Amino acid sequence: MSVMEGRGVLPSVLPTMRCVLMRYEIPDPLDPALLPALMVAEDALARLDERTGRHAVAAGFRERGQFFDATAALWVAGELVHVEDLVLHDSHMDARAPSHELTIAHAVLRARRRLELADPDWAFSASGLSALRGEGGAVPNYEPRERSDPEGEANSTDAPVDPMDSSLSDAFAEIDAAIARSERLLEIHAGSVTEADSAAVEMQTSRMEPTGQLGLLFDEEWDEAARLDAWRAVLPVADQLPATLGAAVLFDAWERIEPLRRQHWLGSLLVGAYLRVRGKVGSHVLAYNTGLKTIRHERRRSKDRLTRLAGFLEAMSAAAELGMKELDRLSLAKTQMEMRIRDRRSNSNLPGLIDLVLSRPIVSGPLIARHLGITPRGALNLVRELGVREMTGRGRYRGWGVL
Repeated sequence: MSVMEGRGVLPSVLPTMRCVLMRYEIPDPLDPALLPALMVAEDALARLDERTGRHAVAAGFRERGQFFDATAALWVAGELVHVEDLVLHDSHMDARAPSHELTIAHAVLRARRRLELADPDWAFSASGLSALRGEGGAVPNYEPRERSDPEGEANSTDAPVDPMDSSLSDAFAEIDAAIARSERLLEIHAGSVTEADSAAVEMQTSRMEPTGQLGLLFDEEWDEAARLDAWRAVLPVADQLPATLGAAVLFDAWERIEPLRRQHWLGSLLVGAYLRVRGKVGSHVLAYNTGLKTIRHERRRSKDRLTRLAGFLEAMSAAAELGMKELDRLSLAKTQMEMRIRDRRSNSNLPGLIDLVLSRPIVSGPLIARHLGITPRGALNLVRELGVREMTGRGRYRGWGVL
């Protein structure tokens, strides 16, 4: 008996209730309350995209933004992950055992990198959503939407799927399937269950339970495929709206429908991917969570749809403003560090250290040594010559970076 049936809800009513829960009403795009925030967001994102596309520190800005957006995604979800811990965990140099929140933040980081390397429309295809969910073959067939975007044609190669992302889930799913088959065979030999009953149970289980998930831990009435279909039904409508408003509508629909249980953070990443598809921010995947964390929880979760949409638009403006400030900081830091390496020999490691410092929120001695292929003592000497600011204030386990 499911949870809803235990509360007195008839089974025949459940499909109707699920349809009601997954229905999303499209707001009026010409509502005067949204126009100021819409205009500011459109202008701010256009300025950010134009500067990022031609800036000297664009590569470092994009890579740093991955870390900041991953930690901001956990902050929006109510969890705290330090960016320095994420940097060390990403380099397999953890100072301690990684927490559950840190593991989720690293999953967000990997998903962002995959979106950055992939074709703009890949995230909304069947293979893209399947890879981002980590459950190959669990997404119904969905063809990529055709667009006449000249910028999107430049990146025509799909990102390679990292086999490490889904290896553990696939292995556990195979183990669970083997255990289930063994239990059914034992029951058949014991005479308590017939082969026909076993086949029926197996077919019902394959329909009700996603791969590698137990009904004991997951709601059997939660149909992720149907919810994803309901969310994707909003895409054609969002395409008819301005890019920023369409992205806000998609994110609001994601928050209302809640397609995924374990990767709810994927919705904010798809906002950046959608803006990239529309060509609004084609230079990179917008770090939307960095702006979303500046919006109060009361506005993000308001019962009034217009209040939520206005908050989401303001989050885009805030993310663009933070990105512009980050570009200014990195540009100034690059200029100051390059002044220190004038008249250096051509095989000096200092230019490589500059690129590393600009691409990471924080660097440590062992991280520098591994990246440049030098000794830890040599890494400390390079840091001293470059004059990078120490950020921890400690004598041991120190870190340097651009503030």
